[in-house]
Amino acid sequence: MAERGCPLEAVPLPAEVRESLAELELELSEGDITQKGYEKKRAKLLARYAPLIQGADPSLQAESRLPGPAPSTAPTLRPQKPRPSNTRDERFRSDVHTEAVQAALAKYRERKMPMPSKRRSALAPASAEAYTPPADLHADPPDVTTGLGQPRHAYRERPQPASGRGAPRAGSGSVLETAGGVPVNSRVSSKIQQLLNTLKRPKRPPLKEFFVDDFEELLEVQQPDPNQPKPEGSQMAVLKGEPLAASTAWPPSLLAALRQWGTTQPRAPCLTALDTAGKATCTLTYGKLWSRSLKLAYTLLNKLTSKNERLLKPGDRVALVFPNSDPVMFTVAFYGCLLAELVPVPIEVPLTRKDAGSQQIGFLLGSCGVALALTTDACQKGLPKAQTGEVATFKGWPPLTWLVIDGKHLTKPPKDWHPSAQDVGAGTAYIEYKTSKEGSTVGVAVSHASLLAQCQALTQACGYAEAETLTNVLDFKRDAGLWHGVLTSVMNRMHVVSVPYALMKVNPLSWIQKVCAYKARAALVKSRDMHWSLLAQRGQRDVSLSSLRMLIVADGANPWSISSCDAFLDVFRSRGLRPEVVCPCATCPEALTVAIRRPPDLGGPPPRRAVLSMGGLSHGVIRVDAEEKLSVLTVQDVGQVMPGASVCVVKVEGTPYLCKTDEVGEICVDSSTAAAAYYGLLGITKSVFETVPVTVAGAPVSDRPFTRTGLLGFIGPDDLVFVVGKLDGLMVVGARRHNADDIVATALAVEPMKFVYRGRIAVFSVTVLRDDRIVLVAEQRPDASEEDSFQWMSRVLQAIDSIHQVGVYCLALVPANTLPKAPLGGIHISETKQRFLEGVLHPCNVLMCPHTCVTNLPKPRQKQPEVGPASMIVGNLVAGKRIAQASGRELTHLEDSDQARKFLFLPDVLQWRAHTTPEHPLFLLLNAKGTVTSTATCVQLHKRAERVAAALTEKARLSAGAHVALVYPPGLELIAAFYGCLYCGCVPVTVRPPHPQNLATTLPTVKMIVEVSTSACVLTTQAIMRLLRSKEAAATVDVRTWPTILDTDDIPKKKLGSIFRPPSPDVLAYLDFSVSTTGILAGVKMSHAATSALCRSIKLQCELYPSRQVAICLDPYCGLGFALWCLCSVYSGHQSVLVPPPELESNVSLWLWAVSQYKARVTFCSYSVMEMCARGLGAQTAVLRTKGVNLSCVRTCMVVAEERPRIALTQSFSKLFRDLGLPARAVSTTFGCRVNVAICLQGTAGPDPTTVYVDTRALRHDRVRLVERGSPHSLPLTESGKILPGVKVIIAHTETKGPLGDSHLGEIWVSSPHNATGYYTVYGEEGLQADHFSARLSFGDTQTVWARTGFLGFLRRTELTDASGERHDALYVVGSLDETLELRGMRYHPIDIEASVIRAHRSVAECAVFTWTNLLVVVVELDGLEQDALDLVALVTNVVLEEHHLVVGVVVIVDPGVIPINSRGEKQRMHLRDGFLADQLDPIYVAYNM
Repeated sequence: MAERGCPLEAVPLPAEVRESLAELELELSEGDITQKGYEKKRAKLLARYAPLIQGADPSLQAESRLPGPAPSTAPTLRPQKPRPSNTRDERFRSDVHTEAVQAALAKYRERKMPMPSKRRSALAPASAEAYTPPADLHADPPDVTTGLGQPRHAYRERPQPASGRGAPRAGSGSVLETAGGVPVNSRVSSKIQQLLNTLKRPKRPPLKEFFVDDFEELLEVQQPDPNQPKPEGSQMAVLKGEPLAASTAWPPSLLAALRQWGTTQPRAPCLTALDTAGKATCTLTYGKLWSRSLKLAYTLLNKLTSKNERLLKPGDRVALVFPNSDPVMFTVAFYGCLLAELVPVPIEVPLTRKDAGSQQIGFLLGSCGVALALTTDACQKGLPKAQTGEVATFKGWPPLTWLVIDGKHLTKPPKDWHPSAQDVGAGTAYIEYKTSKEGSTVGVAVSHASLLAQCQALTQACGYAEAETLTNVLDFKRDAGLWHGVLTSVMNRMHVVSVPYALMKVNPLSWIQKVCAYKARAALVKSRDMHWSLLAQRGQRDVSLSSLRMLIVADGANPWSISSCDAFLDVFRSRGLRPEVVCPCATCPEALTVAIRRPPDLGGPPPRRAVLSMGGLSHGVIRVDAEEKLSVLTVQDVGQVMPGASVCVVKVEGTPYLCKTDEVGEICVDSSTAAAAYYGLLGITKSVFETVPVTVAGAPVSDRPFTRTGLLGFIGPDDLVFVVGKLDGLMVVGARRHNADDIVATALAVEPMKFVYRGRIAVFSVTVLRDDRIVLVAEQRPDASEEDSFQWMSRVLQAIDSIHQVGVYCLALVPANTLPKAPLGGIHISETKQRFLEGVLHPCNVLMCPHTCVTNLPKPRQKQPEVGPASMIVGNLVAGKRIAQASGRELTHLEDSDQARKFLFLPDVLQWRAHTTPEHPLFLLLNAKGTVTSTATCVQLHKRAERVAAALTEKARLSAGAHVALVYPPGLELIAAFYGCLYCGCVPVTVRPPHPQNLATTLPTVKMIVEVSTSACVLTTQAIMRLLRSKEAAATVDVRTWPTILDTDDIPKKKLGSIFRPPSPDVLAYLDFSVSTTGILAGVKMSHAATSALCRSIKLQCELYPSRQVAICLDPYCGLGFALWCLCSVYSGHQSVLVPPPELESNVSLWLWAVSQYKARVTFCSYSVMEMCARGLGAQTAVLRTKGVNLSCVRTCMVVAEERPRIALTQSFSKLFRDLGLPARAVSTTFGCRVNVAICLQGTAGPDPTTVYVDTRALRHDRVRLVERGSPHSLPLTESGKILPGVKVIIAHTETKGPLGDSHLGEIWVSSPHNATGYYTVYGEEGLQADHFSARLSFGDTQTVWARTGFLGFLRRTELTDASGERHDALYVVGSLDETLELRGMRYHPIDIEASVIRAHRSVAECAVFTWTNLLVVVVELDGLEQDALDLVALVTNVVLEEHHLVVGVVVIVDPGVIPINSRGEKQRMHLRDGFLADQLDPIYVAYNM
């Protein structure tokens, strides 16, 4: 240890200090702390024990304020350089900020953040895969989103004994599982655990009050902190500058000056232009400038005609399009326009058709009525051309005539021609463009009088003299570069050496060399130019700046320019630069020059600087270096007010009251030099150019209006102006104000040079959830690794949090050279913001921190003690609301003459049909080509079923009651096998066959159903039998444990001795197994009575008769799909046209073609089929029409589903196929679930389905509030078809089980003869599930036995009447209770969050959400390029915050098709969750929101 500091042996140290020192050493060796931070901390630890180590000052040791090594090794302090009179010590130098940042970071070192994971192929060859954060495995991680920790919903707790997940879990033997059965040894879950750890940090203090969004959810309003600093000074007075000297030597106008110098001093140099090698390409003399300007004026006025009329009239606006390397032609054009009484509008050269901000420039030109653009020959050749060879029309630009003004194109005026230009008075002299914070461009109109006054004021303030030389590095087309380098210089016959941006990029020292070569007296630079020259000056010995009397720093108003000024002065003082020469100034387009520092010989006071508390500044108060030593901002003055001007500081918002002396406000100027207006914009002109500041009493401070400058600052001692930021960079977060430049400076202090480019950082705010959120975007160096960049980002977040006490909402790194650039370097902020919001920024790294930033979320909902069921009924009665109960038509009154009604058993019906109508066709199966591959008449089906039954009894030796798994592709073999089982008394279980290309995930489900259903035999085809026993199958399941497998392809024709007749209708007919969307495998028992009741209800509802044809495109394995495919035709006698959904993959139009071909009045499909048709055929309706597809035959097209109706899909389907004759009202939805597969079906009679709009926020609170269509937060719900005959429905409270009133949200309970009789379980544990199938109301009608559907919904009585003449009750399904997410005490339906996310960006193909440990995880399928993936992270987070008041914990971006979907088109969110946590998704990017 001794080598790092002084010998410590002399002072014995206590054990805890030794321990702390050892910890420090370790941190340093692991890179968790910088050398400087280490030495600082070490010095602090040792300060008490070695008070006078080697004579160092103890106070310095305690504070260790100095930058550089700690004083433990350095007995001699760094010698202080002589400074302008008022600096106190090195502490106030600008590099204190870097030290502050390092100290702030040291506080955070122990907090590890989870690093986002990125697929190797995406974006960068990163080492992200190798980076595994320490796994911190909690068996059940804490609830981090609410302080409630309440139990999950009672309904969710119901165990599912028969449940195996549909897909096995990888390596489940060795996996530690959480309560939810989720593996936790994965990389993903350890990262989530880290994320939880970062979120355990105490939030900001709780906030008290709200403003009412409405009574559902109240956004918290930031309350003013009682301890916040308040301004205590007296009210400021208006500050007046020295009077503008009315010198007789000054010419009466600028053009008079030009004429005077052009005729009396024609050889005097006016302007020298340089090329990129630094050579002078051209020196324009005053004589040349005068003669060329005259030629141009003459040409403009006399030679431009159209139809013998002059093209231009005095006062017309003309665009000046000149590159930054050609000041000569620009100056000629500018003065030529003034001489011709035209108004020049200088703009940037458009390089491409889509330059950043180019469209806005077009709007400006259009609003100014510009029709002519002046340019040079070379520039015109470089502009993008259209096919015709003309200059292309740029996006948003008006049509322009381009005029090249090189000498050969101009006409010499006659000797006697003199321009009649009047360049005095209020007429507009020129228009300068200005881009606002939002990116809109306005034109600032400067009058002739202002122009002259500005030149006079600058001459007086800067002491310009005739024939002085000025080096100008700025853009000469606008701002200070134009005012000094083109206007004031001509008035004083000065010589300007113009250094182009292109030369500065090649040789940053060029301007210093030119100052030295031309012995320039003044130089005009930006702090960036000073910074660049510092980096390049090392080898230069022979430059001298002793000739300079003024170095004008044009962006001196940026508080951070001080560091460049200080560093520049330090280095170049030895090269003859005098400290008093540095003159920062403050400018703005509206007021032109606001203030400029003057050297002492021009009467300027000594320069000053202020060290201000950042905390105070954020409240708009000036506090000089308070206790918080870290968060300070050092600013320098920008000198005195301009001659002839008055300045005051007013409050930023509301009435322009004068500020107090210790308050920051907007600087306002009253001066003859200020601009006149925003061209053509009267409204904002009034608010900016005609402000009337008032005193506290409300009295105006002056009878003249003031101009707002957009600069934030205050007036300091000696009447010096200080600027602390710009209104454009102001971000109001909560109640506090932060400046974008300050945030940039803090980010730069975190060792930026290694990872990002210094000059390419953009900070702006976006509004999310009614507050500004800070976004920081930087360009990443190509050689920075993923891990380095991520570490840098984490440190930037911590530094900003510590120094500014504000959270950064999003930090994004983009690849080098991809941010939109401003014309002369720098980042185009508004364009960057626009790209961020539109999701086209394409970052390569993103870090979102919504948890720390968003502090105005509504309070989590507290569960109120529930009102009892009896009180609810009484409450509904008092409110005049009926109990929400409805039923379909009564079955007993529906006399059915059909013979089939006498049969309670389907096998009997089939035999009867085979006997009475043997040749009547029942089934017809189509293949992808539309060919009929097989048919079955009544007798054919009967005979096939007999064969199967014979095989089961003889080959498989099965007795009645045995369970048989039917593993068939969709077709007639499945139907024959089903009836074969019934004929011999076996219980069939239909199972979807495994997918040959995807055995690993589909075969385990088959195996599981076969095992759970205790099947004694598997009936299948030869091909599937081979697949079940194949090597590939053996790799996934144990193929030796299959029960007997029979293939029914070649079974002998045998007649069955006798057909089994069940002893009672309640005997089990078949088992219906299905995997729910939550991944639960549940089988239900269907008795013979329920089966025939189901068929009878469907027959009555859909009016199915033997003469009808019904087209079915559904999976035949479970639920209503199975019933329609296998049961209904046999019962009702109609012909079913079967279209297997897999066939649509090779021919999308097959189903619609079949409906048209067979003139089906009734057709059934699934959402996935409907989606395939909408996507695949949407653009091909004309082609289908030519092929003869006509859907006008369809009376009703029903979508079979167990979910909330997908309105958007059904409506778009109806619209798309309207052209093929599909009736507008044909499409409807059905509703069924595990306890009853068919509760609602639209059918052929009855009123059309109704749609209502409900408030999504009320739904989260389990309430229904009906709103108008189009109102905010409205969600359309359509009824799920009509309730089937014999079915009764009631809405019950999910917890108290009491009945609810009309239009109240609760669980849908159902009672009907075709309810399933219970879950089928291996262990016979029906007791646990009794509640599902035999629930009773806790109050009211307590006798009826109901089945609980597990779905939330409500009943609403409509104005329509049904067939019986009663008013129609509509049932609206909201969603499955099992799927709902309980977050922040509220109930969310995944589909609502997913709908918002899908709307967020066009590249989102699909989305699924789930929760884990109360973190919301959003999985997004990207339909686009991998490098665009990260655009989605911020947009997804924004939209979920805005619309659902939820903070997304993890955003996972995956390829299309990763989100698993079942045969009904429903998302399998729990499978997805398991896959994510087991790290099986191969995501493109995983972002962990802090």
